Amino acid sequence: LFICNLCCFLQKSNSIIHTDRFYTEKKKISATSLFFESMPYKVNPETGLIDYDELRQTALRFKPKLIIAGVSCYSRHLDYGKFRSICDEVGAYLMADMAHISGLVAAGVVPSPFPYAHIVTTTTHKSLRGPRAAMIFYRIGIEKKLPTGVEVKYDFKSKIDQAVFPGLQGGPHENAIAGLLNMQGKVW
Repeated sequence: LFICNLCCFLQKSNSIIHTDRFYTEKKKISATSLFFESMPYKVNPETGLIDYDELRQTALRFKPKLIIAGVSCYSRHLDYGKFRSICDEVGAYLMADMAHISGLVAAGVVPSPFPYAHIVTTTTHKSLRGPRAAMIFYRIGIEKKLPTGVEVKYDFKSKIDQAVFPGLQGGPHENAIAGLLNMQGKVW
């Protein structure tokens, strides 16, 4: 799921900014670091909070194509509005990974990334009690209006479709699809 999304937006050696919790500075341990330039954003060691000012400065210097807001190793609420503001300033897309909190988002007890993120991803087996699968949500409609008045539309659908299948995944499993339908009926 994660690599599918990166393949949609990035060319080899484009840059991304992500949380530093699984970052190994001298060792490339994932496909992400093999294909893309990655730079972590950090938490303040004294407060344990994301330093959004430092994130902004890093983004201004690094000029990422994508900033990832993920909570798998951050036990506080993310300020998706600040993430989006930084993305808009540097011309990056915002991808929110809510795999660990999607059940809480669905219940309305934690802030939702949907008003801010260009792309939202989640798994279905962590907090949504479904089978092992994933979901990708993306914006549609008008992305921006050029000074000439021409409207530019988001073009995520075809890119995501191609990255998922035939790009990185094979055919569907009908048993998993049935389980996902059951989960959707109970969660949403």
